[in-house]
Amino acid sequence: MKGVPNVTRADAVAAARNPLAFLAARWTPEPRTVQRAALAALVMSVVIVVTGGAVRLTGSGLGCPTWPQCTDDSLTTTSAMGVHGAIEFGNRMLTYVLCAAIGWAIVAARAEKPRRRVLTRLGWAQFWVVMGNAVLGGIVVLVGLNPYTVAAHFLLTTALITVAAVMWQRTREGDGAPRPLTGKAVQQLVWFLVAASGLLIAVGTVVTGAGPHAGDSRDVERIPIDWETVSKVHAVLAWIVVTLAFALWFVLKAVDAPKGPLHRTRDLFVVLLCQGVVGYVQYFTHLPEALVGVHMLGSCLVWIGVLRVLLSLRERPGAPAGLPDPSAESALTAA
Repeated sequence: MKGVPNVTRADAVAAARNPLAFLAARWTPEPRTVQRAALAALVMSVVIVVTGGAVRLTGSGLGCPTWPQCTDDSLTTTSAMGVHGAIEFGNRMLTYVLCAAIGWAIVAARAEKPRRRVLTRLGWAQFWVVMGNAVLGGIVVLVGLNPYTVAAHFLLTTALITVAAVMWQRTREGDGAPRPLTGKAVQQLVWFLVAASGLLIAVGTVVTGAGPHAGDSRDVERIPIDWETVSKVHAVLAWIVVTLAFALWFVLKAVDAPKGPLHRTRDLFVVLLCQGVVGYVQYFTHLPEALVGVHMLGSCLVWIGVLRVLLSLRERPGAPAGLPDPSAESALTAA
C-alpha cells in the first residue's frame, strides 16, 4: 500500500490561498469529465425549476413562512409545518445540490489543461445567478408570494439555464474564432425565433401570476388581469414560435445547411409540438397541477432547444483533446 504523500506547510498555505489553483496543479480531468460536469449543472438548473413548480402547485409556497430560516425559531422545517413545510424546505435544500453541481463544473473547468478561462467564467456566472436567485426567493417568501417577484424568480432561473446551456456547448467545441455555418438571412430568422421564444416565456409568467395556482391556500395577491385572456395571447405567441421553427427548418433544407442546425431545429419543432399539446390539454381541463408541472418542464426544454439551434449556427475549430473537432465533422458531413 502506498503511503500518503507528505503535505508541506507551503502546500497548506497555497491550498488555503487559492484552493482551485492548488487542485488544478495536481489534477487534470478528461475533456469528457468537464463536459459531463457542465451537463450536470444544466440538468440541475432544470430540476430546480420543476421542484420549484411543485412547491407552488402543491400550495407549499409559504410552507416555510420566513427566510433564511424556515420559521422564526427553527432553521429547518418542523412537524408543526406539516407536508407543506417539508416540500418547501426540501426545495430550498436542492439549491445546495445545484450549487454542488455548479461547483463541480467550476472545479473541472479550472483544472482542465490547457486552461480555458471562458469555461471558468461561465461556471462562476452560474454560481452568482444562483446566489442572486436565492436572495430573490427569500424576498418572494417575505412578501407573501407576490406574483411579480415569483415571475422574476422564474425568469432569473431561465437566465441560469441560458448560461448553463452555453457552458455545456462551449465544453464541446474549441476556442477558435467562430465561423458561421449559415447565411445572414438564416441567422436573422433564428434571432427572431429567440426573441419570440423569450417573449413567450415572459408572457407565460404573466399567465402564472394571474392564474389560479397562487402557491398557497391563503389569500395571495394575483396579477389583476384575466388569466384566460393572457392565456390566449400566450397561445398566439406559441403558434408564432412554432411557425418560425418550421420556417427555419424549411429554409435550412432549401439551402442544404449542415446537419447540425437542421437536426437541432427538427428537435426543437418536436418539443414545441409536445409542449403545445400539453398547453391546450391543461387549458381545457382547467389547469390540473400535474399538467402544469409538465408544462413548466416543457418550457425549460423549449428554451434549451432554442439556444441549441442558435449555438449550432457557428462552429469553433480546435476541439479539446479527446473530443471530435466540429470543423472536421462539418467537413465529413459536407462530403
